[in-house]
Amino acid sequence: MSIAFVIVSHSAKLAQGVVELARQMATDVEFRAAGGTADGGIGTSFDLIYAAVDELTGSGHHVAVLTDLGSADMTVEAVLELFDTEAVQFCPGPLVEGAVAAAVTAQVGGDLAAVRKAAQAKELFAD
Repeated sequence: MSIAFVIVSHSAKLAQGVVELARQMATDVEFRAAGGTADGGIGTSFDLIYAAVDELTGSGHHVAVLTDLGSADMTVEAVLELFDTEAVQFCPGPLVEGAVAAAVTAQVGGDLAAVRKAAQAKELFAD
């Protein structure tokens, strides 16, 4: 089963930027940005996150969810209570580096556990 990503940020622009960057490294992987509030403000939206996860799981993907800050984590955790934990997992870690590392892992066929581990690798791109 393929892995897809939901990138959650308090900023819609930041979420979209992370998707754009990760997509450059993993062209065959599906991404959804769930940034900001429903009215375009700064914050997180349960509904936007839920819709992104629901769309991807409905398409048959396993889903990895990455976030930018602590309060986004809380919103994601609330959303994920509504999904099967074998199909959808929160992947805490550095947002940009984690998203790129996890996306590359998915691109080469890694499963959800490998993707989650890659998202948490804080020093993956260290010199």
